[in-house]
Amino acid sequence: MGLDMYLTAKQYLWNHKEEEQHLRKDVAKVLGVTAYDAKSVSFDVMYWRKCNAIHNWFVDNVQEGLDDCGEYWVDSAQLDELVALCNEALVNRDEDILEPVSGFFFGSTEKDEYYWQSITETRDRLSEILTNPSAVNWDFYYQSSW
Repeated sequence: MGLDMYLTAKQYLWNHKEEEQHLRKDVAKVLGVTAYDAKSVSFDVMYWRKCNAIHNWFVDNVQEGLDDCGEYWVDSAQLDELVALCNEALVNRDEDILEPVSGFFFGSTEKDEYYWQSITETRDRLSEILTNPSAVNWDFYYQSSW
């Protein structure tokens, strides 16, 4: 039990682009369905465990303050903003930029080495995702579970 957090990349296969037609056919073949049935593909591109400061940012900036374990669409500009905040916190060693939040099995609210590690991993992984030219074709969603 505890705070589990996921960032999922999803691509809908509605277009008639050649690359999407191939992807649709490949997915359909693997699943044993017709290509028409393959409407989207999704991948978890990031997973956090008990990183409550990052979760708090998503609740405040993406979920309009509603912490309900729902799935929320995240604009890539919002992810860019999170990367910038992580970077600012790390460069300035400013503990007030990304505030931890307590909750049911959310983990520690201490700004210890685990806190800084989660900020670093968030910055690095999101930067990698967002600078990938292929990421432009994907929608991102955040969801937590606790």
